[in-house]
Amino acid sequence: MPSITIDGIALDVAEGSTILDAARAAGIRIPTLCFLKERSAIASCRVCVVDVEGFDQPVPSCATSVQDGMKVTTSSPRVEAYRRIALELIIADHGLDSTNYCFSCDKNGACELQAVCREYGVLESPYEVAQKREPVRDENPFLAYDPNLCIRCQRCVGACNDAARNHSLHAAKRGVRTLIEAPFGASWRATDCESCGTCAQACPTGALTEKRRAAYRSWETGRVRTTCPHCGVGCQLDLVVKDGRIVDAEGAPGPSNKGLLCVKGRSGSFDFVDAPDRLTAPLVRNAATGELEPASWDDALDLVARRFAELRDEHGGEALAAFACSRSTNEDIYLFQKMARIVLQTNNVDCCARV
Repeated sequence: MPSITIDGIALDVAEGSTILDAARAAGIRIPTLCFLKERSAIASCRVCVVDVEGFDQPVPSCATSVQDGMKVTTSSPRVEAYRRIALELIIADHGLDSTNYCFSCDKNGACELQAVCREYGVLESPYEVAQKREPVRDENPFLAYDPNLCIRCQRCVGACNDAARNHSLHAAKRGVRTLIEAPFGASWRATDCESCGTCAQACPTGALTEKRRAAYRSWETGRVRTTCPHCGVGCQLDLVVKDGRIVDAEGAPGPSNKGLLCVKGRSGSFDFVDAPDRLTAPLVRNAATGELEPASWDDALDLVARRFAELRDEHGGEALAAFACSRSTNEDIYLFQKMARIVLQTNNVDCCARV
């Protein structure tokens, strides 16, 4: 196990760790931009550079493996100067070449580039770059891609290919001409894109966004951790809440999903909560008028229990079937099938999550 020193703190770190891994494990902050754990570590932004004794130049901490005896300095005048230059180069080719216009971006307040630039006092770039003005690709019903705001960090590529395993995104060309081929144009239906939104959640800027972000800003919202209701996998997600209403969903780290969500979990797990046609009380059909009328839960459950018992006794349990909704927990569905087999005396049990 290598022994290193970071900012004067002696550490024993796991073999194969990077300097960034070691620093984070010790609670030492190093700013990052292109790095995303288990998604991307291409070291293109150079924001995470650190000084290592014996090295002539600062090195990217996300891509430099620890070596026994290393002495690392995460903050010094030279390191901070390197980071500022890296940020100035990035925003020179980013949209309006300044952070003074961020208020117009849907990601304002949640943009990692904006946050790091403000931290290092980089509001404008001294470098003149011919501004790109590429058309926004937004034919996809859920996602939009603005190449003018892309910083080519390729976090979206890693998220799509290595995490979601969809392989719908890739980097094209090289150097300053590098661009992300995002399948959100008119032909998006013909691609392998599943509109899961993993790329948008990975994007550190407003280049890749979910369209519903336009309805809120990060400082207006709170988050509530919950379990996705769409199937029995149990993916963890954060519901984004504004003024008491759910406006978005984000993947959260969980043992089964590790921050990932499918398109149902991300875009179909909350709209029904405030749907105007959602049933908020049991409805029982009036025998005289034939109309459905609100009833109490006790009356509704008594009616259902009585009628099921009558059908079972008259026709046998095999005349009945139990069909569970996928918007139920594994525990609820277990109890449901148990009731079907023991009370209704039927093995005709299924769930819509199977199809």
